[in-house]
Amino acid sequence: MPSPRRPAAKTTRSAIPQISWRAPQPAPVVLVSGPEEICAERATAGIRDYLRAEDPSLEVTDVRADDYAPGTLLAVSSPSLFGEPRLVRVSGVEKCSDAFLAEAIRYLEAPQDGATIVLRHTGASVRGKKLLDTIRSGVGGGIEIACPAVKRDSDRFDFAAGEFQAAKRRIAPAALRALVSAFSDDLTELAAACQQLISDVEGDITEQVVARYYGGRVETTAFAVADTAIAGRYGDALITLRHALASGADPVPMVAAIASKLRTMARVAGSREPSGALAARIGMKDWQVDRARRDLAGWTESSLGVAIQAAARADAEVKGASRDAVFAVERLVTVVATRAPYGA
Repeated sequence: MPSPRRPAAKTTRSAIPQISWRAPQPAPVVLVSGPEEICAERATAGIRDYLRAEDPSLEVTDVRADDYAPGTLLAVSSPSLFGEPRLVRVSGVEKCSDAFLAEAIRYLEAPQDGATIVLRHTGASVRGKKLLDTIRSGVGGGIEIACPAVKRDSDRFDFAAGEFQAAKRRIAPAALRALVSAFSDDLTELAAACQQLISDVEGDITEQVVARYYGGRVETTAFAVADTAIAGRYGDALITLRHALASGADPVPMVAAIASKLRTMARVAGSREPSGALAARIGMKDWQVDRARRDLAGWTESSLGVAIQAAARADAEVKGASRDAVFAVERLVTVVATRAPYGA
């Protein structure tokens, strides 16, 4: 006797506009869905910039759906005394509490005038599915910005090409392939590398330019140098740095990587807030806070201040204030890895 056929799983069709994360726009409710964080962050920032350009008095509030106090959503979205526009950024919708889920669904029935609610759902769980289905049915006048995972080489190539197109900059096809190959395992680093080239390089970006900045990236990375130095592994840091430089890497991104990690450590240092709360308050991600806290092991307020001063000096030196950029970055690595006095 043949076994009965299982009914096919239902797929919910979306009745709301689907907007690119590269061209975000506000709506009463904006669903930012999917796992790719760098795209979601760009989309949310783009909506904020759009609204702020329309009215600089924009009020921005961050809410966590997984640590939610009942009544918060209505309170922060309601008009203020002077009627400023409001942007409410809600994170953790895939882990939302029952209270948030119920209030968000009720909110869709009567969105507040002048308020934009951005709901971030990574798709990591089915939690909040009823809310997503309600938004996608058209209730609340929402739009959706999908941020699917970028996994294939062709997707990474399209992502990087889009970075330069958005900035109206030209990059040679061979240069683009080399750049994507160098950062094939980390989309965030690929995005940062694209923005570094857009910011630092005048004119067309050639394969030679990419080689000068990131020639050693396949064997070693600027972030690998930063990680070993910050961990206090002086010998490993120097070996990694010299290997990178010998492979053609440029000192500028080396210093930029170290400086970036030190700044993040400084923002996190001394706070006892839970990672999620601190991340929401200072505009970072939970994993960035956790990583910075691990990096702070063995550091003091004094040694961190010394390292940040050294990074500022090295940044100026590798960009022309010194005749020897290699010596400047080696000195920075020494200061950071040994917690040495400034200028050692």
